[in-house]
Amino acid sequence: MEEIIDPYNHKKRLENWQKDKQIKNTSKINEKLIIKFIDDMTIGVNISKASKKGARSPTRLNTLRQRLAFVIRELEKRKIKDVRKTTAKDLHKLFEDMRSGVLKTRKGTPYKSTGDYIKVFKAFWHWHMKINKEKIEDITSDLDTRGEKPKFVYLTEEDFNNILNKASADLKPIISLAFDSGMRVTELVNIKISDFSKDFKELNIREETSKTFGRKIKLMMCSDQIKEYSKGLSLRSNDFLVQKTPAMINKELRKIGKEVLKSEQIKFKNLSLYDFRHSSACFWLPRYKSESALKYRFGWKKSDMIHYYTELLGMKDTITDDDLYLDITKAELEKEIDKLKKEQKKFSKENINKMVFEMMKEHLWKKDPELKNKVLTFGSSMKKKPDHIKI
Repeated sequence: MEEIIDPYNHKKRLENWQKDKQIKNTSKINEKLIIKFIDDMTIGVNISKASKKGARSPTRLNTLRQRLAFVIRELEKRKIKDVRKTTAKDLHKLFEDMRSGVLKTRKGTPYKSTGDYIKVFKAFWHWHMKINKEKIEDITSDLDTRGEKPKFVYLTEEDFNNILNKASADLKPIISLAFDSGMRVTELVNIKISDFSKDFKELNIREETSKTFGRKIKLMMCSDQIKEYSKGLSLRSNDFLVQKTPAMINKELRKIGKEVLKSEQIKFKNLSLYDFRHSSACFWLPRYKSESALKYRFGWKKSDMIHYYTELLGMKDTITDDDLYLDITKAELEKEIDKLKKEQKKFSKENINKMVFEMMKEHLWKKDPELKNKVLTFGSSMKKKPDHIKI
């Protein structure tokens, strides 16, 4: 089985818990229910019809266990010793207290991800409904699962370049790849040299290392750096690109962040690898012509995060789906025109006229004045033009 790096030790933490399977500070009946629920999710049985089928990952199982145990402990503090006797009113009151700050975090602040706790409890309750033959009321149906928008700041291109200038030689290519690709940290640390292709200009993010789905993306800024870095370390096909742990990288990034990020808006006291994913999303959002293409690059199944980033950048409603030249750059289009010029003698003038017109239609030349002028200049050199092209 191929080795997968688990930088946050999700699998090991789950295995350690599974040795004795205890849920501390809960009643015996509630502990038994939580354990049975996690056991079922581990193998993917008794899952709600509305939920994704299959066994849950170690990351998801740890999250389910921790958040469910938290909710049940809070219910027990409210004199509900058996979670099965919880009412809809009990849940609404608890989650409203979390959102409003009546119930605070250890840092004394309101919970920023109450919606995520609600989703976990809904999954548990629907499981409870399914394993019981008697009809049980769905007390979670009216709960508001909308998540609070995550709070973070992002690096501008200038910020990124300042960090790059301060970074050590072996860190520069790693953060350049993180910024260019927008990968999750877990995906990044699992990249092997064999995942690169086309002279390091394309990268395959493997399915088994991704939180959502595998994908092949183009690298537009860091190819040469990665190529030289891997060559300098004599890395082989099956070697991992990232030679340091995320903890080691984050330690260096924190130091750099305090030195170069002076803006009051940024306040990066704890700059980390994951911040480059957010910053990459902000960088690429105005540059992609299609929402679906941006979702593919970042491994998003839904558009929620795109909508959030557009609001963050003050660009709401600027993304359109009708711009279709996704996988071909302006430079590539210009190459196609040059190629047609060279091959002009091989084709009749009438055929070339048709090819130019079809290429203009296909690549929406009207959206790019510079490219349009090149195409029309080429077209004007011909004696006969298509009837429907007006110059």
